[in-house]
Amino acid sequence: MKTYGVILAGGGGTRFWPLSRKELPKQLLNLTGKDLMVNETIDRLAGNVAKEDILVVTNCTQTELMLEATAGRVSPDHVLSEPAARNTAACIGYAAMEILRKYGDGVMCVLPSDHYIKKTDVYKKVVADAIRTAEETDALVTLGIQPTYPSTGYGYICHEEEKAAGGFWAVRSFVEKPNLEKAKEYILSGEYLWNSGMFFWKASVIMRYFEELLPEVYACLQKIGGAMGTEEEAKVIQEVYPQIPKISIDYGIMERAGKVLVLEGDFGWSDVGSWDALEALYEKDEYGNITYGEQVHIDTHDCIIYAKNKLVTTIGLDNVIVVETEDAVLVCDKNRAQEVKKIVEALQDCNKPQYL
Repeated sequence: MKTYGVILAGGGGTRFWPLSRKELPKQLLNLTGKDLMVNETIDRLAGNVAKEDILVVTNCTQTELMLEATAGRVSPDHVLSEPAARNTAACIGYAAMEILRKYGDGVMCVLPSDHYIKKTDVYKKVVADAIRTAEETDALVTLGIQPTYPSTGYGYICHEEEKAAGGFWAVRSFVEKPNLEKAKEYILSGEYLWNSGMFFWKASVIMRYFEELLPEVYACLQKIGGAMGTEEEAKVIQEVYPQIPKISIDYGIMERAGKVLVLEGDFGWSDVGSWDALEALYEKDEYGNITYGEQVHIDTHDCIIYAKNKLVTTIGLDNVIVVETEDAVLVCDKNRAQEVKKIVEALQDCNKPQYL
């Protein structure tokens, strides 16, 4: 059975403001110093998925930049453009319908476009195991990450005590981001993994779950699928897609499906969800700082300082994030990095779209 890569690349990356913007989100940034996040994700699929079988789902506001960024890696007709942001169930269903109607059934590797993987060889092996299991069992397969600390920024997967054949656990439940006390309990129990947001399943299997668990979403996908390959395809997508109910794949299907398996991945993973995640990407200096760009510091410790255009200087800072871009500066307590998205919300409320 053929395997397809489906890269989810329509998010806004608001917790990386002011570097990440609506039309230039995190997945189109080079945060590692190697390549754009989306291209690193695509390149990691080499050996598991053929280049011609990779699809990218993005938002219409980002389509042109995405086509430019992925040129030579992804066929232009494999860059699917969402007319409206309708959460992950819609974009995954759209990709599944595209595969089924135009190419035939196959295993889908559904991957976020903006994650960091340190141990690529280990990752490829785990992905191969997940693909094989999805093909052989008709299960919904996900990857869980062994927690290294009680994170309140990640969702968790609770699994059964005993592993099944093949090294997988059956999933008991998916848990939203917990408070610190709950996160500590999860770590101590030994029965929880971080939810990586990576999924593996047959296109036909996930579509059956849409029909069973999300019938309103499925009805819209059926209309879109019926027009695929015809002159009406673009028109129908424009008309129907914005009507798809907003719901995440986790809440809509994964938390309610009957057969979900999780495989543990230990490959140096980070979702690079906020500025403090740069600690997983860069080495700290002798004072515990992570710096990018032209800078001079005095008595500054355990900070993350990103300078894009100007010289940034600091005196007497501890545990602070400073980000300088052409038109904005962010200064934030490092412990509150997850709250940067509130700045984006405040800018929307203040009617300052030029900074979004």
